[in-house]
Amino acid sequence: QVQLVESGGGLVQAGASLRLSCAASSGRTFSDYSMAWFRQAPGQEREFVAAIAGRTYYADSVKGRFTISRDNAKNTVYLQMSSLKPEDTAVYYCAARLFAGIIRTAKSDYGDWGQGTQVTVSS
Repeated sequence: QVQLVESGGGLVQAGASLRLSCAASSGRTFSDYSMAWFRQAPGQEREFVAAIAGRTYYADSVKGRFTISRDNAKNTVYLQMSSLKPEDTAVYYCAARLFAGIIRTAKSDYGDWGQGTQVTVSS
């Protein structure tokens, strides 16, 4: 099991940038985990945003605007968000799963979650 703590959310205007961080603690090596970001807007399902496990994978809605990265020495994964839109407003969650060769995008594939950080984009 891995404990995840997100930070970096806030209120920004449309077009601005924001970087989210997710610090992980576990008895296993951090690089053993595939890491992902999901988001959930009010009244909507939690949806996949991006994942990283050697290579990266993005939802179409954020491709070209968001960048996921990780620093295995710091046990941290990041989500750099640029050109933010009001529709990006959501609670953003960090998630982890032991990497098994392919990147997963379904929330049911991830067993460890952070508490979430709110991102609000005003128009």
